[in-house]
Amino acid sequence: MEQGSELRARYNDIRRGVYFIGTTPPKSDTPVEKVDEIAGKLLERVSDIDFDGLIVYDIQNEDSRTNKPRPFPFKSTHDPRHYSALLNQKSSRPVITYKSVVQSNADDFNTWADEAWQRFGITDVVLVGSPSSHNQVSLPLQTAYKTLVENQHDFFIGGVTIAERHASKGNEHERLIEKHQQGCNFFISQAIYDPQATIDMLTRYAIECKKLGLKPQRIVLTFSPCGSEKTLEFIDWLGVSVPEATSLRILNAEKPLYESIRICTNSLRQILDAVLPYQLPLGLNIESLTNRKEEIDGSILLYKLLRSTMENYLAKQELQSLIS
Repeated sequence: MEQGSELRARYNDIRRGVYFIGTTPPKSDTPVEKVDEIAGKLLERVSDIDFDGLIVYDIQNEDSRTNKPRPFPFKSTHDPRHYSALLNQKSSRPVITYKSVVQSNADDFNTWADEAWQRFGITDVVLVGSPSSHNQVSLPLQTAYKTLVENQHDFFIGGVTIAERHASKGNEHERLIEKHQQGCNFFISQAIYDPQATIDMLTRYAIECKKLGLKPQRIVLTFSPCGSEKTLEFIDWLGVSVPEATSLRILNAEKPLYESIRICTNSLRQILDAVLPYQLPLGLNIESLTNRKEEIDGSILLYKLLRSTMENYLAKQELQSLIS
């Protein structure tokens, strides 16, 4: 029997949250045996927390997106498929693999997908388009979705959602509906430091779905702790909106990392309070943007706090459905 996505069934149950740990593959100059060791260390660190799966990013240079200098120099990484397969074997948990389609054409991409499924056992994929509209693109994101939907293997396909885009253009909810029609069954957000932008996007999406008689798709909210000015610079460079007061609070705190954890926890509460009436299926993804031990440990603490906040929200939602 052919493998299939374990996550699909979980995603369909809107009464429960789904919880992920986000990570990047080791740099490409890391020896293969060391990659195995790094995967083991990561899983050891998260061994005392209950999570549904992992997310492995496909890191691109993204210089075309902004004129700002990159705070950390870009280094290519090992193939995300290889790292995903390792984490899946070691943890026995599903792994979502990101794929940037910018450098592909339809044939190359199809070969990538067949190999991902057959050789690496990958069933869950998030496609990422060009970081900038100025780039020459040989495989538009829309075509990549179509290619993956038509592939012989039954991939569980996800997309990226960016609340900042909604804040500037006001149409991210339309993109979500469009991407769902193209084959996306879930979305993962960019890191959140401006809860209002996310509240606006989720509210508009929920109302639009209701108006059109559509079932809202699962949206996984990403949070990243920030322990230093350099990390904050990197967050800003990635295009994440950080309100001025928030960055000042972090930078002027006695313990910036713990201040950022407090801010993230408070942001999630604000988001959940605002969208509670809409019964949107949600999830969480917690990532550490650097390899600093302090920030990795901070992300695990943040995971515990946010998960308990989300569970509390889901219990309230259940109670509300019993009352109404």
